[in-house]
Amino acid sequence: MTNADTVLAPVHWSAEARRLLSLATPLVAGLVTSALMGVVDTAMLGHLGALPLAAVSLTMSVWIIFVAGLYGYLTPVGILIGQAHGAGDPRAIASVVHEGRVLALRAGLFSGVVMALILPVLPRLGQPPEVVAIIAPYWLAVAAMLPGFALSLVYKQALEAIDRPWLAVALAFTAVLFNAALNWVLIFGHFGVPPLGLAGAGIGTTLAAWFMVGLQVLVCHRTRALRARFTGAEGDTARRAQLRHEGLPMGWQYVLEGGAVAVVGIFIGWLGALALAANQVVMAVAGVLYMVPLGMAAATSLRIAQAIGADEIMRVRGIGLAGLAIVTAWLLVATALLTIFAQPIARAFVDDPAVIGLAAALFFTVGLMQVLDGVQSVSLGALRGMLDSHWPTRVSLLAYWGLSVPLAWLIGVVLDYGLVGVWAGFGLGLALAGAMLLRRFLAMTAPARGAGSDTAR
Repeated sequence: MTNADTVLAPVHWSAEARRLLSLATPLVAGLVTSALMGVVDTAMLGHLGALPLAAVSLTMSVWIIFVAGLYGYLTPVGILIGQAHGAGDPRAIASVVHEGRVLALRAGLFSGVVMALILPVLPRLGQPPEVVAIIAPYWLAVAAMLPGFALSLVYKQALEAIDRPWLAVALAFTAVLFNAALNWVLIFGHFGVPPLGLAGAGIGTTLAAWFMVGLQVLVCHRTRALRARFTGAEGDTARRAQLRHEGLPMGWQYVLEGGAVAVVGIFIGWLGALALAANQVVMAVAGVLYMVPLGMAAATSLRIAQAIGADEIMRVRGIGLAGLAIVTAWLLVATALLTIFAQPIARAFVDDPAVIGLAAALFFTVGLMQVLDGVQSVSLGALRGMLDSHWPTRVSLLAYWGLSVPLAWLIGVVLDYGLVGVWAGFGLGLALAGAMLLRRFLAMTAPARGAGSDTAR
C-alpha cells in the first residue's frame, strides 16, 4: 500500500460487520473443530489422573512455539491467495498453493526434529520428575504431527481465502471424529489393542492430523470445481521468495509469542504437577473459546487482503474496527460465563478435587487475559492483511519478553501468587501489545494522515 492508497471513505460499520461475520463464522467453526482434538485428549486423559494431564500441559507449552511459528510463517499463503481470489486469478492461486506446500513441508519437518531434540533437556528445566518420567511417548508423537499440521494449514487457508471455508470445516470435523475414535481405542484399549494411556492419546492425535492432510489433498486435487486452483502450477522461485520474505517476520513474531507462552509453561512446571494439570484443564476450555477472536483475526486479515486486491482500499479501516468490536463483546461475555460456571466446567474434565479447585480459581484471570489478547490478535490480523509485519514483530519482542515473561515470573513465582499470578502477570504484556498494535492500525488507516504501510515500516 502507498500513501495515496490509504485515503479512506467513511466507515460503514454494519456492512463490514456482516461481511466479517459471514466469513468468520465458518473460520471459527473450523478453528473450534481443530481445537477439539486437544479437548478430546484432555477429557479422556483427565479420567486417568493429574499426571497425564500435567504431561499434556507441559508438552503443549513447548509445542505452541512450533505451531505459532508455522502459523505465522505460512500466513502469507492465505493473504496472497485472498488477493489473487479478489483479482480473479486462479493461476496465481495454484502457484501460491504449490510453493506454500514446499515451504510447509520443509518448515514442518525442521520443527518436528527440533522439538524431538528438546526432550532430553526437560529434566534440566526443573520440571516435576514424575511428569518427565512418562512424557516421552506423547512428546515424540506430537512432534511427528508438526509436518502434517503445516501442510494442512496451507490447504485450510487456501479454502478459506477462496470462500470455501465450510468445506475446510467439514474436513476438519471428519478428522476430529477420527481422532476421538482412535483415542478411545488406544487410550483405554479396545478391539484387542492394549490400553496405551498417554502414549495412545499422542498416537491417535498425530494419526488424525495426517488423516486430515490426506482428506484435504484428495478433495482439493480431485474435485472438478477446485482442481484448477490447486493443481497445474510449476515451481516459481520468485513466488517462493515472496512467501518466505513475508512469512519470516510473521513467523518470528509468532515464535516470540509462542516462546513467551512456553517459558510461562516452564514457570508453571516449577509450581508442580497439580498446577500443570489445572492449567491444562483451563487452557483446553479457554482455547476453544479463543477460537472466536482467532477466527475473526483471520477473517479480518482475509477481508482486508481481498479489499486491497479488488482496489477497495476505502474499506480497510471499517473492516478492522468492526472485527475489534465483535471480538471484544464476545470475550467479555465468555469471561463472565467462565467465571460463573467455573466449578462445573472443571468437574467435566477431571475428578481430582484439588485440580478442580485450582482450575476454577484460574478461569476468571485467563478469561480477562483473553479480552486483552483479542484486541492484539485482531489488530495484528488487520496489519497482516496489509502485509505489515516487521513492526509488529518488534512489538512482540517488547511486550512479551520485556513485560509479560518477567511479570509472570515475578508475580507468580517470586511473590508466590502461584498459577493465577503467572497468568495475571502475562496478561499485562498482552495489554501493551494490544494497545501498540491498535494504535499502529489506526495511524495507518487514518483518513486525514493517510500513512501507508510502506511509510510506517
